[in-house]
Amino acid sequence: MRGVVPFPSPDDARVRRAARRGEPLWRQLLGQQLRRERTARAERLADVARRAGVSPQYLSEVERGRKEPSSEMLAAIGGALDLTLLDLTSRVRDQLAAGSGAPSSTSRQAELRLAA
Repeated sequence: MRGVVPFPSPDDARVRRAARRGEPLWRQLLGQQLRRERTARAERLADVARRAGVSPQYLSEVERGRKEPSSEMLAAIGGALDLTLLDLTSRVRDQLAAGSGAPSSTSRQAELRLAA
């Protein structure tokens, strides 16, 4: 089992430190994209949730970045908004690349040097 890195829980100190540094969590950016698309279409949460086959409460939690949906759930929610998984992941990637809380490349390089 040597070399296995445990997946950090949301309560993990490293996750809390990253959040304090302003690094967004994937689920938060994903939720923002879903909500942005839904509201741009002037659609109600309940209508999108019904088409996706999820509860409005669950969709609300996904949009608020509180739930990390499986790829199947994400495909269903995206499909209800006429978006593919590629559309969603590309949008989140673009948001990260635009610098919405992502560390600069120089700070990331410094982190890597410290870790080595």
